[in-house]
Amino acid sequence: MAFVISLENGMNSTTALLVASSGNILAITLNYFLGFWLYEKTKTKLKSSKIGKKSLIYGHKYGVVALFLSWLPIIGDPITLVAGLLRINFLTFILIAGGARFLRYYILTFVI
Repeated sequence: MAFVISLENGMNSTTALLVASSGNILAITLNYFLGFWLYEKTKTKLKSSKIGKKSLIYGHKYGVVALFLSWLPIIGDPITLVAGLLRINFLTFILIAGGARFLRYYILTFVI
């Protein structure tokens, strides 16, 4: 929402794209490492919610491929936590999940 408001208020498109993407990539990196370092607590927390349970199922079933859905609202953040739980290679994680987040903002900025 803040992204769209920034664009509507005249922020340079490239600046908005870079700021929004960077912030999102930092957030998913934090999620990844919360899942990685706090394995048991994160797993328990995910199992306590409907979306978290689905994310765990998708993560175990599809692995890296599930990261292509990480740009979606609501399920995206749990998927990035699961990536840390599953110990998915961090470079692969950043390339797919970070790329998906960047692409989402790129489309919002320049295509729509």
